[in-house]
Amino acid sequence: MKYRKTVEAWFVSRPNRFIADVDINGRRETVHVKNTGRCKELLLPNAKVILSEADNQARKTRYDLIAVEKAGLGLVNIDSQAPNRVMAEWLAGQGYDVIQPEYAYGSSRIDFYMERGAQKCLLEVKGCTLERNGIGYFPDAPTERGVKHIHELIRARQQGYWCGMAFVIQMPKVKEVCPNVETHPAFGTAWQETVAAGVRIWFIGCEVHEDGLIVDEGRVLAPN
Repeated sequence: MKYRKTVEAWFVSRPNRFIADVDINGRRETVHVKNTGRCKELLLPNAKVILSEADNQARKTRYDLIAVEKAGLGLVNIDSQAPNRVMAEWLAGQGYDVIQPEYAYGSSRIDFYMERGAQKCLLEVKGCTLERNGIGYFPDAPTERGVKHIHELIRARQQGYWCGMAFVIQMPKVKEVCPNVETHPAFGTAWQETVAAGVRIWFIGCEVHEDGLIVDEGRVLAPN
């Protein structure tokens, strides 16, 4: 997954969850933040950030903030649209006969529907940008939508689908993800229920570059 044009800048402040003020070579610029999560452990004053220039020149903001340098870890991609793009590229090489994004199931849209032979598959994708002591955690803010999707996967598994939940790790070094029960206890409970129901958990580690994100095959794990 590649960005067309990127620029280095320095984080100044985040007036709200949609925008941030950054410094580009001494010039203050307001940019769009491509992640509405808290990111409070990443977006710190004077942190190096990476911006992607928008294709639409008529936009109010010229740039999207897509990545942040975290001390001791490296570059963290925070683009909330990147995980699905990365997964689409990766799934294309995994031998599925059918891959359909945004699949309507129950009262939800599951990120991917796949077929391999007669087996029907559903896969929900989550991006992970929160790291503590070398471990990834999800979510970084309460997600009722995430819990709803887990319950949909459990129902689909009971109906004979192969079901999975893939955590795309948008940072280097980190190999596994745990439920962030401090932030959202209900998500931790739903995680346990989904594993007990036979839903597969995938950890998809990624190499993070200023101009893109790519799956690190050495950090693709299916622990259950």
